Amino acid sequence: MQTSVIGFPRIGTLRELKFASEKYFKKEIEADELLQIAKELRKTHWQTQKEAGIDYISSNDFSFYDMVLDTAVLLGIIPRRYRELNLSEMDTYYAMARGYQGTSGDVKALAMKKWFNTNYHYIVPEIEDDTVVKLTGNKLWNEYTEAKSLGVETKPVVIGAYTMLKLCRYTGKKSAADYLDAIINAYAELIEKCEEYEITWLQFDEPALVQDMEQKDVELFHKIYETILPCAKQCHILLQTYFGDVRNIYADLIKMPFAGIGLDFIEGKETFALIEKHGFPQDKLLFAGLVNGKNIWKNHYEKTLEKIGALRGKGIQVVLSTSCSLLHVPYTLAHEGKLSQEYLSYFAFAEEKLIELKELSVLVDRKDYTSETAYQSNQKLFCTNRNCDNVEVKNRLSHVTENDYVRLPERSVRQNLQKKTLGLPAFPTTTIGSFPQTKDVKANRSAFRKGEISEQEYVDFNKKKIAECITWQEEIGLDVLVHGEYERNDMVEYFGEALGGFLFTEKAWVQSYGTRCVKPPIIWGDVYRQKPITVEWSAYAQSLTSKIMKGMLTGPVTILNWSFPREDISIKESISQIALAIRDEVLDLEANGIKIIQIDEAALREKLPLRKTDWFKEYLDFAIPAFRLTHSGVKPETQIHTHMCYSEFTDIIPAIDDMDADVITFEASRSDLQILDSLRMHSFETEVGPGVYDIHSPRVPSVEEIVNALNIMLTKIDKDKLWVNPDCGLKTRAMPETDASLRNMVEAASVIRNRFC
Repeated sequence: MQTSVIGFPRIGTLRELKFASEKYFKKEIEADELLQIAKELRKTHWQTQKEAGIDYISSNDFSFYDMVLDTAVLLGIIPRRYRELNLSEMDTYYAMARGYQGTSGDVKALAMKKWFNTNYHYIVPEIEDDTVVKLTGNKLWNEYTEAKSLGVETKPVVIGAYTMLKLCRYTGKKSAADYLDAIINAYAELIEKCEEYEITWLQFDEPALVQDMEQKDVELFHKIYETILPCAKQCHILLQTYFGDVRNIYADLIKMPFAGIGLDFIEGKETFALIEKHGFPQDKLLFAGLVNGKNIWKNHYEKTLEKIGALRGKGIQVVLSTSCSLLHVPYTLAHEGKLSQEYLSYFAFAEEKLIELKELSVLVDRKDYTSETAYQSNQKLFCTNRNCDNVEVKNRLSHVTENDYVRLPERSVRQNLQKKTLGLPAFPTTTIGSFPQTKDVKANRSAFRKGEISEQEYVDFNKKKIAECITWQEEIGLDVLVHGEYERNDMVEYFGEALGGFLFTEKAWVQSYGTRCVKPPIIWGDVYRQKPITVEWSAYAQSLTSKIMKGMLTGPVTILNWSFPREDISIKESISQIALAIRDEVLDLEANGIKIIQIDEAALREKLPLRKTDWFKEYLDFAIPAFRLTHSGVKPETQIHTHMCYSEFTDIIPAIDDMDADVITFEASRSDLQILDSLRMHSFETEVGPGVYDIHSPRVPSVEEIVNALNIMLTKIDKDKLWVNPDCGLKTRAMPETDASLRNMVEAASVIRNRFC
């Protein structure tokens, strides 16, 4: 049986791409050196897959920042403000991704959103009324040729035309329909060019097909592909889907002249039923996504082989594939030296998933695969008890009642009481929590972990940084302070380290966006709080100031969504366990004099099903109550904040309000502020802090820029409910730009106060 990989991690085994890119941003290396490093990474990635015996290896899945942005550039979708900077091709690309502020001009970055139901962020292409959509770039063919010169035949991959039309933001009077012909022509030319290069397989990624589709969407898809598919003569077109099933269009897809169709059997809960009902053509290849591309647990060979056997029994030509790109899992287990083999034996990162693909492809062709060593080893693993249950955790959860999900008195009463008790000015200023993780901060943490300094030395350093941070915040005039989070690495990893039931890796990095990588914890067993986590740091910080110190926590939904979850219990049970652990921390913070507590739910939307019909019963009906469980026990005077970022929230506003927080902050600097209209339309009760500037870009916003943003916000939000803050935490930024940006933000808030108060 043949095997396929939809896409491969591009950051390198030890984040080589991240470090090289950041050196380029700092002008420490030239473009040629960055390009050479990227070339070496691609070579390694292709050869790794070839040596593992993968038959269909992707090219053009490499990106310096984002694959959607790459596709936009390929199609000439570059807004005028970036072209007018007259920068190099690479610097224009990075200006769209990160913003630009320099001698050539001052522009914000393009909007950034979560990639379907993952923690990966994509850059939203922006089409203006005068945008000319046409094939302009050569990246796809350059990388195909590059791989071929290394002896690796690849299938180039590109975001499909239907998904691109759905993802683009149209900023003028024109809509997607006005660009349909141009998009069709560009993709037709793309196929024709692949024919010229004698490319055998071309992969169009169409994940938008797993979302709800109306009849007009189905017709749009037909119009696109019925026009461009005839351009394929010798080049075979693979339609690749992932993150769900294609129930609204499956019956149509199998009748269209695709050479192969890629379907997700992991998250596609109706995929097998669709094949049972409608069949699958014997003259096409079914790229069956049966190896999980999003989680790190080993594949259960028995179950997978049974599914392959059932498909082959229907006469279907099956190619064994990953369920999605391996971009969403770490690169390799090879660098994990601290976790015991007992734990590691259960995991498969990207390199190990290549082995699984190969082993499964060999086993399925054996008459009696049950006698094979690979199969027996896998069976033994799945028959072994992992000893991950905790009786006390399960017992506590079983005693939670409906009253534990309700905070009293009602929010409007609490908010009036909080205004009197907290005594904050109109348009209070604050930050989202973290401050820059400077070199000395990282060095202190590293030295402590390596045993080079004592715990007391580590604590003393952090206390010194906290004191400096508080003095600085007071000096620039912020109203609600934070302690800076110098003791924390990642916002989820830090909490996981203090919770029972979690495991931690050393080098298991996953790309979140651009050069930002995270190291998700692994939820191994039942979760509980082992001891207070943040209380000592927050209480110390509060003792240094008469201003209000905000306690900073990560919420249960985000902790789960930014971890690799268990597969042996439900998501609902895992989130509820974590919620009880965070509840303990909330109550301890309150008992130690912390009057404002922020429980971040940055990842609330990530596991929201992609189909609206599943939103509540499969997610929101337990995710929202889990958040309420964390804070329902606090006093009315204690103000509960939450924070969300870089997702589309306009369609779940009532659910967010139902979280019953007192204040919510969220990303707004890269968006069109449509969410503010939704808040007003739904009579949103929670006080809000839409981000007034983008922290994912190094550019410094002016006072005037922030004042203008606040004025727009005040046309949609009551002045008694508006907070002033950046759109996310500041840990990835440098101190000079952070200082300048926050000073401008505080001054802008003062201007608004003088105008309205």
